[in-house]
Amino acid sequence: MFALRRIPALPMARGYASSRNASTLLFVEHKDNKVAPSTLNALSAASAIGGSVTALVAGAAPEAVVGEVAKLKGVSKVLVAKDAAHEHPLPETQASLLVEAQKKHGFTHLVASHSAFGKNIMPRVAALLDVSQVSDITAVEGEDTFVRPIYAGNAIAQVKSNDPIKVITVRGTAFPAAGHQDAAAPSEDAPAASSQSTATFVKEEMQKSDRPDLDSANRVIAGGRGMKNGENFKLLYDMADKLGAAVGASRAAVDAGFVDNSLQIGQTGKIVAPELYVAVGISGAIQHLAGMKDSKTIVAINKDPEAPIFQVADYGLVADLFQAVPEITQKL
Repeated sequence: MFALRRIPALPMARGYASSRNASTLLFVEHKDNKVAPSTLNALSAASAIGGSVTALVAGAAPEAVVGEVAKLKGVSKVLVAKDAAHEHPLPETQASLLVEAQKKHGFTHLVASHSAFGKNIMPRVAALLDVSQVSDITAVEGEDTFVRPIYAGNAIAQVKSNDPIKVITVRGTAFPAAGHQDAAAPSEDAPAASSQSTATFVKEEMQKSDRPDLDSANRVIAGGRGMKNGENFKLLYDMADKLGAAVGASRAAVDAGFVDNSLQIGQTGKIVAPELYVAVGISGAIQHLAGMKDSKTIVAINKDPEAPIFQVADYGLVADLFQAVPEITQKL
């Protein structure tokens, strides 16, 4: 159960409370033998809770990932679940693995990033443990008290969980990425868990691109309904190639079929906080702002001077994007 009160927006850099009684299990997200950047942010949040942090790595051949995770700063031990069933992780099997690890080791906190991966698994874990999940935290106030946005980021809530086990997902953009340590943490086998599932892996279709990944890019150029059609997104791709940027989109552009939903930024899409965010033809609905307003520098290009996006932009250009974008690209 929760005790909740609203508080004013809080700075992300703060002094975290810690407890030696806490013990945290961090679920490691990885792909192609590389740890997902959001897991490094989740590790910083786990370390802020206090106590020891154990990392759980699951995979068919996870040795390379285990070696990388063992040298991350803050990790005291690595649990390794090596099984062919984890080659293509299904949420049912992964949730079972986390629950068995908690039961054996008595972890007080289970932490994962608030990515599609974490959001697919952690609610199942919370249900199996019969506790409430604390989602998308942006700060740690203590071992049982956390800060998270509500109402699409328009309000900030301080949430206190009275559950004996805290199941938490972490907003990656709110915490720094964890560094490395010289000595590698020891590893041991994770407890056996059921590999049976009513779901089976069929196939995975990935869109490959030479551009930076949207989740971790330092520069992002996003287009909205104002792009009018998918072909016009080539204007943004040309600019992105000059800047070494990733390309994103608003939900309106995705729903209109301009681009794939993997590019969607916002409350129901990806949350990004790059050094530079360029919003082109995006009006600035609160659902979109929730996914990008933590960007360091925001540039808005829109022909409507009353567009809400200008309220959060550091630099605004009131102009026809079909004239402005090619001109800017040419001068880059």
